Formats: sequence, C-alpha cells, structure tokens
Amino acid sequence: MCAKARMDGNVKTAECSGAEALVQLLINEGVEVMFGYPGGAVLPIYDALYDKPIRHILTRHEQGAIHAAEGYARVTGKPGVVIATSGPGATNLITGIADAMMDSLPLVVFTGQVATSVIGSDAFQEADVIGMTAPITKHNYQVRDLRDLPRVVKEAFHIAKSGRPGPVVVDIPKNIQQGTVELGEGPEVYLPGYQPNFYPNPLQIKKLMEAVSYSSKPVILAGAGILHAKASDLLIKFAEKCHIPVVNTLLGLGSFPFSHPLFLGMGGMHGTYAANMAICECDLLINIGARFDDRLTGNLAHFAPNARVVHIDIDPAEIGKNVKTDIPIVSDAKEALLKICAEDLQNNGTDEWVQHVKEYAENYPLWYEDNDEELSPQHVIKRIHHYTNGDAIVSTDVGQHQMWAAQYYGFEKPHKWITSGGLGTMGFGFPAAIGAQIACPDEKVVAIVGDGGFQMTLQELAVVKELNLPLKIFIVNNQYLGMVRQWQESFYEERYSYSTIPVQPDFVKLAESYGIGGIRATNNEELELALKKVLQDDEAVLVDCRVKRLEAVFPMVAPGKGLHEMMGVKP
Repeated sequence: MCAKARMDGNVKTAECSGAEALVQLLINEGVEVMFGYPGGAVLPIYDALYDKPIRHILTRHEQGAIHAAEGYARVTGKPGVVIATSGPGATNLITGIADAMMDSLPLVVFTGQVATSVIGSDAFQEADVIGMTAPITKHNYQVRDLRDLPRVVKEAFHIAKSGRPGPVVVDIPKNIQQGTVELGEGPEVYLPGYQPNFYPNPLQIKKLMEAVSYSSKPVILAGAGILHAKASDLLIKFAEKCHIPVVNTLLGLGSFPFSHPLFLGMGGMHGTYAANMAICECDLLINIGARFDDRLTGNLAHFAPNARVVHIDIDPAEIGKNVKTDIPIVSDAKEALLKICAEDLQNNGTDEWVQHVKEYAENYPLWYEDNDEELSPQHVIKRIHHYTNGDAIVSTDVGQHQMWAAQYYGFEKPHKWITSGGLGTMGFGFPAAIGAQIACPDEKVVAIVGDGGFQMTLQELAVVKELNLPLKIFIVNNQYLGMVRQWQESFYEERYSYSTIPVQPDFVKLAESYGIGGIRATNNEELELALKKVLQDDEAVLVDCRVKRLEAVFPMVAPGKGLHEMMGVKP
C-alpha cells in the first residue's frame, strides 16, 4: 500500500500519503464496510481506497450513507464508518450524527476539509464541521498534523464503541491527506480523561437485592443498554428467578421475548395498558439501560409515584437527570446483571402482583378494527410477522407505522429491531435497512416505512438494485403525514394544516423504474397474495400497502398527561 517500507528497530514502518495511511489504519481497526459519497476534498482518500479490501457502499445521498451506517451498527454492534466530502457533504451528515448520538449508536465519521492554509477564509465548500458537530458527538477531531492521524483514528474507534456508544467525527483537511507520514504499529490509546465505568459498586448491588427482597410489586424497565451490552440472556434469568414483570422501552424491544409470560409490552406514549399501569402501580422500578426520556415517562409528576427507583446505566449523566433515583448504579448492563445473577435469586412473593398486571394485559389488550374491504395498518404488521415467523430484522421510519410495528410485530430476539427513537428522523428506515442487509446478507430484512418518510430517501432504491440486496420494502401508505394528522385531529380541532400528501409517485412503477419488483395491496386478499410471493423470493420487492387513511395509533398518552391517563383504551 505505502510507497516505502523499512525496519525501524523491531517495528516495520512505511512511508505513506495521509490518505493511504488512513485506509491502512481502517483496515487495522477491522473495518470491512464503509458508506459514503465522494467529492473534491476526499478524492485522495477515494484514490487510496481504489483497490483495497474495504467494501465501499456508494449511496445516492450522504443522509442515506449515515443512516445505512446506523443500521449496520445497530445489528452488528460494530462502529458504522462513513465518509463524505467537505461543506455540503459534511452538512448532509448532521441529522444522522445527531440521530446516532441520541440513540447511542457507534459511528466513526470522516469528513474532508479544505486545506489548512485556507481554513477560515470561506473557501469553496468550507464548513465548520468541528463547531457544528461538537454538541452532537461523543468527541470530534480536526487533524492539523499528519503525525497525529494514527492516534486520532485509534482513539476515535475506541471512544465510539466503548462506554455509552456514540458518533465520533474526524475532519481531515485535503493537504493532510496529501502529505506523507511514516506509519508504524500505532500508539496505544491513552485517554486519562475518558474512563467509562463498566463495573458496578458491590454495595449498590447489595442495596438493589435488598430492595428486591422487600418489594411486593417490582417492575423491570429494560432499555437499549441491554442490547448494547448483549445481556438479554441475563435479563431473562434475573426476571425469571425473581418473578418480576418486564416492560421494554421503544429501543429496548427484543431484549426480552415478546411471548414470555412476564413480558408486559412497550411502555410510554403508545405503550400497552398493562405496561403503563404496572409502572404507575409498582413499588420498585428497576431501570436497566434506559434514559427516562419524555416519551416514556409522560408527566413526571405521575411517573412511578409510589416506587423506589433503581437506575443502572453506563452513563452517569443520565442517572437522576429526569427521574429521582434512590439506588444509582453506574455500570455496563451486562456487568451489573452478572453480579445480580450471582446473588441468591428467588421469588419473593410477587405471584399476586404478576397475576394482577397480567390481568391488565388480558382485559385491556391492543385492539383495532379490521375488515376485508380495507387494509388495517395493524393487520399489515401482524401478517408480516406471520410470514416471517417473527424472525426478520425490521427497520422502520418514524410515525404511525413505527408505533404499529413496535406494538404488533412481537420481537422474540435481540438485534432485530432498528428504528430512530430519540431524534425521530424521517427518512431513516429505508437506508438503515440497507445497512442491516449488508451486515446480515443471509437474514431476511424488512423495511416498514410511511409514504412520507420513504420519499425523503427513496433514491437509495438504486443501491438495492446495484448490490442485488433481497430487501423487502413495505410502504404503509395512507397519503398523510400520519402522526401529524393524528395530533391535528386530537389536539388541533381537526385542522389538517399541510399534513396531507395528495400527489405521490406511483410507488410500484417507481420500483420498476429501478429494476425492482413492485406490488400494490389495497385489501386483505391482495395483501395475502403479495406476502406469499414477496417473502418467499430472494429478490428485492416493494409493496405499496394502501391502508385506512384516518386510522390512529392507540393507546396514546396525551402531552402533559400521566401514563395512567391513556386515550383509546378498550376493555
């Protein structure tokens, strides 16, 4: 790869351009795939990539690249790697960087920059990437000295994937890419100011176990931290041994099996009645790996009002931020659960409580009205679940279809659910599914998107065709910005201000124009025929599901209300 190589003592060094050095450093980090879009300020890097073993995925927009990298990171746990040019290339990544920061996804993002000699002069395609990304990254770097590049790359990957995962940006001026450097084995990571705490305080674990022993109405709230730590098996062991019901956050779905008798469903704004009432009535709430965001808690004055709160989180900044915590435990979720499961776990008389909350589930289940003439969106999700045996990787966009997928797909295994939680990014679901399919070529990947969000990144159909990805795309099409319309109906006196989408492409013809099969389903019979064909084929297919236009997501906790004040609950 590099121009000259020699032995310097016992270390082999090589003289490389900055761009060549970067590519070699990525190979050293085990990078197999990167997502990007070339431009003038990264041409040296792209030239260095030309015949190297890293697989580069050319998306059709930088937003598609970074969301694909998020999907890749979500299902693999490895950092998604992204590259874009300076100026507009970098700014087009901003939304995805913020999304990854909110949802704790490990990304390493490389942006080109104008030469150091003209930084600050408003040079062509110059943008202050460091200033713009400082609030939405775990850390960011601008490489001003080529000798720093090996250290910076190693630190970037370490920071992105350790502790609470998140995005790291590395901004590289063009002249740095073109300079020469001697590349050796690289330095060890030395970051004395960055020392995530992975292991729980034993005294706090003892306090937790004492609280469990005294509790008659405990609940476990399991978030995405369980998935990041790969601790689902330990969570199941803890819940079963102590006979504690489990509620998932939106991003925690899949960390506890949907069919498990102790599972109450998703909590929060569109959570199940059983999950939300269990939180309201519990006397001990054990939060493992969730951040108590507002969509989960509703009105904080009514959130778990009678409970002692245990919060296990690797990020100390989250503990006590929104909800008063009685037993704080700063730890990796897996390490905490290992210590918990090493204790003498037993059922401490919670049978009556479990039966009580399970009766909530039986008496107030999720519901919808279905008929043969119109497609119910909930029915679409349930039939996708049926034909995939509940084993597909499911990626969604944001809005009503996202909530229906969370409610009705029923995830049994971890790392099968990809969605934008904290930032709520429309346009996320389709490219994220592409990233997941690239990461897991032998698994069935389903993108469930709305007609609004899909039109934000639909150009990535070209990537699906180019790479022959067997991706299945289901558009839940109600010709509205559905969640916006629902809020306008409920809280704005049905004043549907600019939430309708009266003009759409013919999505079937659109797919066909990219060389991808397209099917339209307008009723239950057509849906069944489409699903039988689509999910048995090994080719990409788009299904335009024309669903009831005015269907709403229920239950729903209105803004300012407590979790016990759900709308749309039916016995």
